[in-house]
Amino acid sequence: MPRFPRPLLPAALVLAASIGMASATGAETLCTLVMEVQSGELLLEQGDCKTRVTPASTFKIPLAVMGYASGILEDAHAPVLSYRPGEPDWGGANWTRDTDPTDWLTYSVVWYSQRITAALGQHGLAEYAESFGYGNADFSGDAGYDNGLERAWIASSLTVSPIEQAMFLRGLLRDELPVSPKAMAQTRAIVEKRKVGGWTLHGKTGGAYPRRADRSFDRAHGWGWYVGWAELGKRKLIFVRLTQDRTRKTGSPGIRARDAFIEIWPDLAKGLRR
Repeated sequence: MPRFPRPLLPAALVLAASIGMASATGAETLCTLVMEVQSGELLLEQGDCKTRVTPASTFKIPLAVMGYASGILEDAHAPVLSYRPGEPDWGGANWTRDTDPTDWLTYSVVWYSQRITAALGQHGLAEYAESFGYGNADFSGDAGYDNGLERAWIASSLTVSPIEQAMFLRGLLRDELPVSPKAMAQTRAIVEKRKVGGWTLHGKTGGAYPRRADRSFDRAHGWGWYVGWAELGKRKLIFVRLTQDRTRKTGSPGIRARDAFIEIWPDLAKGLRR
């Protein structure tokens, strides 16, 4: 794995980032990482950013690249697919209506992901992930259940580290992934945007719960991701935030990780060296 210079940040700022996350969500911040897109320099690496865990719905970004590169996805609004009874519907009304690629990422629609993974197959998924350097590229799913195409990325066989997330995103932003520039541009265009303290943040949440030995979900230790990139003028930074709950909480751990990170981003960004 590439080596990066160690970041230099005021200790008070790093501490404030950690405390802000803990008080807002009751979760432990496992990693906060900020990388300069152009140079690849790590401006901040706080916590354990090298251990792999489930990517959960952050996998939708590389899956979108795969979808556009293979022709399964056509543009921001095609194909429009219809929900089928029996498919995952726990996301509410936004998961049971007709869905296009933009809606898929915005509302994190699992069944839309499963249509793409089914079309690509395990071998195709693994080939793309390996070429992207995306985690362990393991789409076998839960051992003995043959469900890799349904849930490999959801607390199952596929795992990725925060630094690997950042390196993948850098390739996406610099048009350096081994797919067409068009596929990368189409993917960037459908990632959700929001204004935060003058910055534009393009990001994707992800949340998943570990499985216990009896295959029930451990809802007291959910992982929460928020990954993407931030733009202010000509400056472009990649960010990765990974948290894990220590007690059971309401709502998605990914959304809570995102909201807590957005709250501290303006102050955090001010302390990053140029």
